[in-house]
Amino acid sequence: MLKLAKLLHARGFHITFVLTEYNYGRLLKSRGAAAFHGCPGFDFTKIPDGLPPPDADATQDIPALCHSTMTTCLPHLAALLASLNDPASGAPPVTCLLCDAVMSWAYDAAKEIGIPHAGLWTASACGFMAYNYYKNLVEQGLVPLKDEAQLTDGYLDTVVHGVPGVCDGFQLRDFPDFIRTTDPNAIMLNFLIRETARAASQPDAVVVNSFDDLEGRELDAMRSILPPVCVVGPLLLQVRRVIPKGSPLDVTVQSNLWKEQDGLLEWLDRHPPRSVVYVNYGSITVMSNEQMLEFAWGLANSDYPFLWNVRPDLVKGDAAVLPPEFSAAIEGRGLLTTWCPQEKVIVHDAVGVFLTHSGWNSTLESLCAGVPMLSWPFFAEQQTNCRYKRTEWGVGMEIGGEVRRADVAEKIQDAMEGDKGEEMRRRSAEWKDKAARATLPGGPAEVNLDRLIDILRGNTDQAVNASPTRN
Repeated sequence: MLKLAKLLHARGFHITFVLTEYNYGRLLKSRGAAAFHGCPGFDFTKIPDGLPPPDADATQDIPALCHSTMTTCLPHLAALLASLNDPASGAPPVTCLLCDAVMSWAYDAAKEIGIPHAGLWTASACGFMAYNYYKNLVEQGLVPLKDEAQLTDGYLDTVVHGVPGVCDGFQLRDFPDFIRTTDPNAIMLNFLIRETARAASQPDAVVVNSFDDLEGRELDAMRSILPPVCVVGPLLLQVRRVIPKGSPLDVTVQSNLWKEQDGLLEWLDRHPPRSVVYVNYGSITVMSNEQMLEFAWGLANSDYPFLWNVRPDLVKGDAAVLPPEFSAAIEGRGLLTTWCPQEKVIVHDAVGVFLTHSGWNSTLESLCAGVPMLSWPFFAEQQTNCRYKRTEWGVGMEIGGEVRRADVAEKIQDAMEGDKGEEMRRRSAEWKDKAARATLPGGPAEVNLDRLIDILRGNTDQAVNASPTRN
């Protein structure tokens, strides 16, 4: 979302970027007050999310957050819009609204004051089409599960036929994991059914951070059921091309929720090309202490140098602590950090493979860098992304949910030196080139951004008539 906001700012929009109070506080802690005041015409503000304050620096519970924002945030956003439109505020009046597409309650606030509004679908197109089929799975009696035994008895291997837009042989296990419940009232199952349905009727446009060479079939399926779909990805390459390096928009408008550690790029500089395993499970994934130990010893036993991002809240309910013997085993070969500049790390020549949770931003960053991936999907549509990386895009291998150190070490070695790894590198290089072509000046991503801007400015006839159906 922040990248898209930067591109809109570069096109002349005054941006008011709305965070929850909790994330506003985390950003303030990690980057300081200057993070909110370093770029003219780009303001940050906050509204409450309706939840009690969590533990310091901990990731909030996603189901609770989704339910709370859906049921409590609309009046707070409406009040914020009213205050911004008050001439006494000194701010320009609000002329359009862009929100996360799964926060569709925000559309209601935009409709109240009669302004154009669009939603950014922040995940993959294949993920959207899988979520969009949740309602059908319930109607077919495939979901919710009859009992928890179906998690392990082979039931998830069931092939689901007729899912619009997705790849052949799509199994229950390939759907976003909120179907893995026995509760028909499960928050996330019903939340995603609601949000995908509202995406078809509420916004003036849906924005997708992807590109047609990668997800053409899935994007066409989205276009067939949604309002105008503006495919503007990969956003990170558009931002890299458009926003001047070192400018206030580049330097001060950032979203790090933890402080970055210095010296990481210099550490990578000391390693040969394609020799380092980069490990990062994103900002939400958590694991048990046992899983962390299996990953740790798998990395140690792979015999490759590695850079591992270990967030303070990575281990559920506890601090992430590794035994002294692990530190001794990796001395001089492994580097652990609490947060790192991933976009800079992933493009470094020393990185040979990326061990990831398969979140969409991380997946796109790796594809744009031409780096193959080892995937350990944790939740949501990460399972779907992992499936596509393995069978459709040819850039990844999966580490099973039951993490075993021997499997981790073997997969790393296969990716770094085996025939499978060589093929993954070849395919990754192809996707890197295709992503770059999508974001060339005058290319499909820029054309679709122009289309979005016309919609946000209320020029809907011009947007429909002047832009292609596909990106």
